[in-house]
Amino acid sequence: MKYQSIFRRYEIKYILNSDERARLMEAMDGIMKIDRYGKTTIRNIYFDTDNYRLIRTSLDKPPYKEKLRIRSYKRVTEDEDVFVEIKKKYDSVVYKRRIACPEYLAMDWLAAYGAKPGVDELMRSQGFVSIQTAAQIADEIDYLRDFYETLAPKVFLSYEREAFEALDGSDIRITLDSNIMARDYDLNLRQGVYGENIIDRDLYVLEAKVTGAMPAWLMRFLRENDISKTSFSKYGRYYTENILTKEDNTRKRGLIYA
Repeated sequence: MKYQSIFRRYEIKYILNSDERARLMEAMDGIMKIDRYGKTTIRNIYFDTDNYRLIRTSLDKPPYKEKLRIRSYKRVTEDEDVFVEIKKKYDSVVYKRRIACPEYLAMDWLAAYGAKPGVDELMRSQGFVSIQTAAQIADEIDYLRDFYETLAPKVFLSYEREAFEALDGSDIRITLDSNIMARDYDLNLRQGVYGENIIDRDLYVLEAKVTGAMPAWLMRFLRENDISKTSFSKYGRYYTENILTKEDNTRKRGLIYA
């Protein structure tokens, strides 16, 4: 598997409706092109503690926050590779580090607190990534798992993604996510895509990923269409509108019958 393992960039998000998406596609014509993966369905398993410490901290918008997830770009079998990712944000800069390993190893490691993937497993999955880099990232993930003690799979989250790259080779990357669904059951990447829609089906999450300043053409598009950035979090939205709501309802029922 050929892939990038380390990212450092700014990620700025916006919510678009169908008309705004169409105008964005016009604005990107001759500047951006669909990347080599085309349209994909991304699947994620988010890990959190018993009391959802990671997402609760993230929603408080602190200067530093982190998350742990397993990701695939298709429905996988247990022997196919998935990505295990740490994503951190500090002072508005996003840092992502990831390794690839078979799905069954990733779940045994993180969900069942088994051993981290060994050198042999890492060597089979890393593509262009050096084994030293992969081993270091595996150590960081292992430390994070042990630090939070009660980490477990909490949410399956999927969406359809269109990803675009610059024709001139500049570092900007644009993604459009739609059909965003989540669930807190059937938590593995071997299952199909289903669950609760967390935003309207005709809305899109636009994300501009840059290492420096936003390009002038994109700033002009956003200004002319009066589109403002948002701190929208897919996992955060599902947590607040589904998991937290369930917990509140459970507490209320407890008070009624107390």
